[in-house]
Amino acid sequence: MKFNPKKVGFGRHETFILRYSWLTKGFQALQADSEVFSSAESTVTLGVGKNMVNSIRYWLLASRLIEPAEDKGFQPTPLGSAIFDENGYDPYLEDEATIWLIHWLLATNPERATAWFWFFNQFHKPEFVSQEVAMSLYDFAFQRHLKSAATTVKSDAAIVLRMYARSKGNGRTTLEEALDSPLSQLNLISQSPGGRRYMSRPSDREGLPTYIFGYAIAELFDVMGVKELPIEDLMYSKDGYPSPGAVFRLTESALITKLEKLMHDVPDIFQIRETAGIHQVYLLEKVNPKLFLELHYESQAQEAAA
Repeated sequence: MKFNPKKVGFGRHETFILRYSWLTKGFQALQADSEVFSSAESTVTLGVGKNMVNSIRYWLLASRLIEPAEDKGFQPTPLGSAIFDENGYDPYLEDEATIWLIHWLLATNPERATAWFWFFNQFHKPEFVSQEVAMSLYDFAFQRHLKSAATTVKSDAAIVLRMYARSKGNGRTTLEEALDSPLSQLNLISQSPGGRRYMSRPSDREGLPTYIFGYAIAELFDVMGVKELPIEDLMYSKDGYPSPGAVFRLTESALITKLEKLMHDVPDIFQIRETAGIHQVYLLEKVNPKLFLELHYESQAQEAAA
């Protein structure tokens, strides 16, 4: 979760954006065969070309849903199993909350998804053209001596935009290419009517579920190994760590509102206090971040049964 310039990854997606069915399809295939992605039958099993097989594997890794196995092949992460097992929380990606979660998992993985980590934690221009993103990401990589070809870095910048901005489509765009990534539902990046400019502005993000926000806060506390954090550190990326405020593109007031709702819905875990003039969030009781996922999906199940 912390950015390490010695561990970065560009261009591993084979230029394919994440598509709707890929996480479910790839995860289920992996459960049946831990070496499916290197199997001679992988293209038949997954029903896609070889480059897409590699891309599916990449997106599962970048989203922290699978990991390399100790011997060979890959294995589900505990979080991946909790969500995508046959009887998991959301194996077919039907709950938008899962898409918010995938976004958090991807944008906080600087080792495998460096461009995504950079865009959502370091790039703060509210309005821009694609060339600005490409050049800014290239400058970021160059200044930190990150080893990757300029064309690869710039390709990643384009993929970030394609994955989050709803496609406008045109006569030259195939139906398959025009299909949006599930992450485009979140409206974290939008295009101007003419399609030339992009916007990624902080907002209230009313669609971001409280418990997914809670998962993000709890995971950050857990990874950093701290019991208190200034609200400013939750709002802006500091010391190479991601920040929920930046990743979810929240305004400061929205961040505080969501914190207050989280503390109301799940009391006695977090508390906001002012210390020496600085507003800080305190962790009152060590908590497994997965608690917040359990709370969300259980509440959804209860609503569906009512």
